Amino acid sequence: MTPLVRYLLIFLACLAIAAGTIGIVVPGLPTTPFLLLASWLLYRSSPPLRRWLLASFLGRYIRNYEKRRGLSVRGKITAIGLMITMVGISSVFLIENVTVKIIVVAAGAIGTCVVAFVVPTAKEV
Repeated sequence: MTPLVRYLLIFLACLAIAAGTIGIVVPGLPTTPFLLLASWLLYRSSPPLRRWLLASFLGRYIRNYEKRRGLSVRGKITAIGLMITMVGISSVFLIENVTVKIIVVAAGAIGTCVVAFVVPTAKEV
């Protein structure tokens, strides 16, 4: 692997880590998929940085997903409940522009469907 490709993969991993970190607090933005992408990019480009990521507080998202092969039913219910709550609060109380409200509700609906139907349900460990 050329140094340019290696640095590009590390840069993309940093972007994925940033998006995953933001996803912890922003409803509708997934955390685990971005962190899984970052883990894979670092696996290919920098194993020491991947070990750092797995050892950080973000590593638990990756380890839980890898260990269980998905989100637990409780995790899915919690994620969907938080998304619905935050989208509802945002669209009713915080956002005045109708177009932005529609975008937020649509993003929340897509995020809910992804968590419910695309993200695999974890096997009990």
